Amino acid sequence: MSNTNTFRQLHEQSIPLRLPNAWDAGSARLIEAQGASAIATTSAGLAWSLGYPDGRTLPFDEVVASVRRIVRVVKVPLSVDVENGYADTPEAVADHVMRLADLGIAGINIEDGPDAAPLLAAKIEAIKRAVAKAGVDLFVNARSDVFLASLVEQAKQPQEAIARGNLYASAGADGLFLPALVRPSDIETIVGAIRLPLNVMALPGLPDAATLGQLGVRRLSAGSGIAQVVLGRTKAMAADFLAHGRSEALDDKPLPYAEIQQLFA
Repeated sequence: MSNTNTFRQLHEQSIPLRLPNAWDAGSARLIEAQGASAIATTSAGLAWSLGYPDGRTLPFDEVVASVRRIVRVVKVPLSVDVENGYADTPEAVADHVMRLADLGIAGINIEDGPDAAPLLAAKIEAIKRAVAKAGVDLFVNARSDVFLASLVEQAKQPQEAIARGNLYASAGADGLFLPALVRPSDIETIVGAIRLPLNVMALPGLPDAATLGQLGVRRLSAGSGIAQVVLGRTKAMAADFLAHGRSEALDDKPLPYAEIQQLFA
């Protein structure tokens, strides 16, 4: 069975697929070693790790190089967050995605953000044509920022998400990602009206995975959350070390050197 087929099946379970998003090869391998059945990247964490701000600024060659390094060290299916495809035209986006597909990834996230919904639909159609022509399979998770960016007023957000989800499904998308969707009533409404497995993002106030599964959610992503916690902890430890020079501060639950080495043996 191909990695993509395995990845598809992971969206058919009663408890959502949990994805603690990685930002480089090291974090991806560490997450895999904890028992993750698949790995997804966070575009924000990836950009930060390479010295760029989040938000469609990362050069695509840097994305390809990072994905190549991750593919080298993990065996489970890998899904890559490509933001808007790092291009405006559907043809250019499809070319970008094929460069990643050639590395053996199982899926992508691609977003609408501030762009018009028909543009993302056209990009999805172009991607699906390209992978079909190449004889490969790819799980395309369409991300809509209806809730995250408040693209419409709050009362209209569930219906707008449904409309976009069904548009993206018609274009060939395999999943729908709605970050900042947290209300159980909205989740139930959307699950009952879309044809795609629903992906939500971990945020304060979101029910736990078992409850989400009962609501019909099929995928739960950490997004940039783990990367942000790691960076926050790094900031605090570095500030303490610079201020006081106390070696004891470095002995706060470190991952043993030998264990880290073994990850890459």
